[in-house]
Amino acid sequence: MRILSIDGGGIRGIVPATVLAALEERAGRPTHALFDLVAGTSTGGIIALALTRPGDDGAPRWTAAEVVRLYHEEGPRIFRRSLGRRIATVDGLIDERYPSDELRTVLERYLGETRLDAALTPVLVTAYDLVARRPRFFKSWREDADVPMALAAEATAAAPTYFEPVRDGDAALVDGGVYAGNPAMCAYAEAVRLRPGAEMRLLSLGTGSQTRPIPYDEAKDWGVLEWARPILDVVFDGSSDTVDYQLDQLLEDRHLRLQIELTQANDDMDDASPANLAALAATGRELVERNAGALDAWAQVLAAG
Repeated sequence: MRILSIDGGGIRGIVPATVLAALEERAGRPTHALFDLVAGTSTGGIIALALTRPGDDGAPRWTAAEVVRLYHEEGPRIFRRSLGRRIATVDGLIDERYPSDELRTVLERYLGETRLDAALTPVLVTAYDLVARRPRFFKSWREDADVPMALAAEATAAAPTYFEPVRDGDAALVDGGVYAGNPAMCAYAEAVRLRPGAEMRLLSLGTGSQTRPIPYDEAKDWGVLEWARPILDVVFDGSSDTVDYQLDQLLEDRHLRLQIELTQANDDMDDASPANLAALAATGRELVERNAGALDAWAQVLAAG
């Protein structure tokens, strides 16, 4: 069973989208046709849904290259704050940093009214329910099959302190990255349940690992306000690395993790400045170049089914 997993990371989704564009080019097939299950968290969930959304002709509505352009064109709109917003929220300390209106508008434009059960390949998207206090897994083949893709995408991207929670009935949903920044283990567990005994092959794509240290002299005196933003980064990165280790032990060479340190680009999830968008695009291309051999080999295997 062929599994694709895409990490969370906000605007850094440019990196895995660039890798998938290179994979599509090498394989000569769209992403959905290369995998039997596609999973994503946060920005990775948006990519997963976009690449499995059918168009009017039954083919995928978006290519990975078009998703890369989505980040360049829509990212600055989604992550834009007026001076009034900065003042009213005390720069995000007493309210979410960004209004959700622009994110919702973009998702509705790219995903339309398509429901999860219309996905061209089974898709799994993570979120967390603040009311039930448990993970929420949007699965295109189960009880959430009739949920609009746009709603699932907004829920998985609703990172605490960045966007407000998403209401779905009695549920209040936030970014699945609070427990699964790297959803690969969730995808693997689901694949084992769906196809017991099948050989698993899993491609896991990161959005760039953070390199900025948090020195002891700074962190030792931090309270709730100081930890509010950094703790998300720590949780996302720490959980992602743990999942990478676990799957290496389970799958060995049938697990390929493509990740790169963000030495050129800013690791903030919301830095959609022109300079950082260019740096993230360059980082994605560098990741492809560094792993050209592995991508060639995996493209051949995945395209063969």
